[in-house]
Amino acid sequence: MGLHMHLLYAHFLVAILLIFTSKSVSTQANFPIAKPNCMDRCGDVSIPFPFGTTQDCYLDPAFLVTCNHTLNHTVPLFGNSTIEIKNIFLEGQLRVLHFIAKDCHSQNGTSVLYDNPSIYFSIYFTVNNTANKFTVVGCDAYAQLSIPKDVWRVDVALETYENYTKVWNFNNCSYGFLVEESEIRFSASDLSSLSNVKKLPMVVDWAIGNGTCEDARKNMSSYACKSTNSKCYKPDNGDGYRCLCLEGYQGNPSLPDGCQDIDECKDPILSKCEKHCENTVGSYQCVCPKGYHGDGKKDGKGCIRGQSLVFKLVTGIALGIIVLMLASCWLYLEMKRRKLVRMKHKFFLQNGGLLLQEKLTRRDTSPDMARIFTSAELKKATNNFHDSRIIGQGGFGTVYKGFLSDNRIVAIKKSKQVDPNQVEQFINEVIVLSQINHRNVVRLLGCCLETEVPLLVYEFIDNGTLFEHIHNKTKARDLSWDKRLRIATEAAGVLAYLHSAASPPIIHRDVKSANILLDTRFTAKVSDFGASRLVPLDQTQLSTVVQGTYGYLDPEYMQTSQLTEKSDVYSFGVVLIELLTGKKALSYDRPEEQRNLASYFLLTLKQDQLFQVLDDNIVSEENNEELISVATLAKTCLYMKGEDRPSMKEVAMELEGLRLSGKHSWERTEPDAPEKESLLGEKFSNGEGSSTSIGYDSTREHFFVRSSGGR
Repeated sequence: MGLHMHLLYAHFLVAILLIFTSKSVSTQANFPIAKPNCMDRCGDVSIPFPFGTTQDCYLDPAFLVTCNHTLNHTVPLFGNSTIEIKNIFLEGQLRVLHFIAKDCHSQNGTSVLYDNPSIYFSIYFTVNNTANKFTVVGCDAYAQLSIPKDVWRVDVALETYENYTKVWNFNNCSYGFLVEESEIRFSASDLSSLSNVKKLPMVVDWAIGNGTCEDARKNMSSYACKSTNSKCYKPDNGDGYRCLCLEGYQGNPSLPDGCQDIDECKDPILSKCEKHCENTVGSYQCVCPKGYHGDGKKDGKGCIRGQSLVFKLVTGIALGIIVLMLASCWLYLEMKRRKLVRMKHKFFLQNGGLLLQEKLTRRDTSPDMARIFTSAELKKATNNFHDSRIIGQGGFGTVYKGFLSDNRIVAIKKSKQVDPNQVEQFINEVIVLSQINHRNVVRLLGCCLETEVPLLVYEFIDNGTLFEHIHNKTKARDLSWDKRLRIATEAAGVLAYLHSAASPPIIHRDVKSANILLDTRFTAKVSDFGASRLVPLDQTQLSTVVQGTYGYLDPEYMQTSQLTEKSDVYSFGVVLIELLTGKKALSYDRPEEQRNLASYFLLTLKQDQLFQVLDDNIVSEENNEELISVATLAKTCLYMKGEDRPSMKEVAMELEGLRLSGKHSWERTEPDAPEKESLLGEKFSNGEGSSTSIGYDSTREHFFVRSSGGR
């Protein structure tokens, strides 16, 4: 945030008379404004919390007020600076005194006085961009200044065109200053007094913190809006938030019980009652005396004496009509509610609710077990799926950010449509995720089956996908090699856990960088188990319809439809290449021989040109050996025969070893070249005329290659 200079020319001679008025903190005197045992005044200036004169009295060191005692009077200063404070307002503003820029020359054009003052503020304070006015007084003068939003520093540069040589006999000085517009008016008779004025008032905005109200409420111990009768709002100028007493209350919203009820009935300006006013908590009500009717307000119907027979008759008929309308509305709403209940039950059955309940009841119950949410809960969590809650959107559907009633933040996935024939696959993802307990797996909290399209509720991971961080140039620069190696190690550990530790073993079947999420600490979180399969303990492979994402699909799996754990190993090898090269797994923007990243990478290794394809963001002399080791490991993961590839447990151990020691210990015999050529003989189609179809995926589009074999 900085101050952008804008040229302002002024050719005029005016006189100026400055009249200053004093304002006090906008709160009633009987309301406390400072913390207990803290000074609430410094001289003539009130000091409301979050400001304070000692450490125990202010919210943050940025709100320190130094009370400077001189022989004649006491002056409050801004922090440890020499900036004098004139007033502090709880509404988020304060008035300070700022020096005037002056430029004076002698008759021969020599400068005799030149003062271009500067003023700047700490965090939480910005110059008000509407209440201040920039003024230049003098002939043969110009100055530079602009006041956009979010400005925390003011520099006034006052200059002259010809050093006043042509106007010296009546004007040899010019003045420039930023001043509160409401505090000045001009008078030609007082021009000479300007030379004796050193400082003028300017308005500065203040706020608390640099986050939003939503961010502040996450840590209630540091949340500044302490009063129960206060609210939080975002200021128009600057970052952070402010606190404000609710309507009907006054006081300091940053103090417990600081916002107290106003008795509007004692203030004729606040009360709008014609005759009798009764104060209520936070408001008031107008009451008509006995024998009168109406709303009792001055600007309303007031109090009307008595009721005629006609009035009573009209009132009775009107009430009868209202009762009839209310009854009709109630009947309509009740019928609509019952229809909605029936529809929810229909969707629950259609989406496999009974199947899911049956499978969940077979498992041991625990606090971490996935639960079934109601549609009402998720509507409330997402503000009825409002557009402002969308955090991800694409051909697959939409992901919303939600806030549950227990204050947990979640991600709610809402697909555009689901093939009724693939309901079992949706239930499969719920079951698979509900039994996985691993720190590097996105935790499934539950699902909702009462809507036409089932919804999945996950823990909220707020730093995007690994795909975004690799292929976004700005983010890729911050994704160091150490981070990439750690992410690869954590993801490999998850797959090793699924293959070896889970019972029965689980094959992910759609390993790719877009399915690896990152939290704020760049910890890997593997997601999207909609295509996963549980492997019976007495089998090592499954016959399935080929499913996955082009560029990551195991060629052996594509040809045979036999799904094994080594299919995940191949896909993970492609992710390793993405981390090494920064290139996408499949891109038709590249030359034909480079479109498939796996094939192109193996070719570069064969030609001993590894460092020509590595990402410039990770290459350095210190990590050359690690890069070569990971490249070699990726190569072994991409062997055409699954039996030649290492297990995910071996891959995870190798990566962990590289992280701990930096030494490469991987040795593996490369399979015969003829076999590689036969398995890579079929090139990937560019999508024109290819026989692929879109299938269900709870988060993204997947491509299904139809081939022989059962599920």
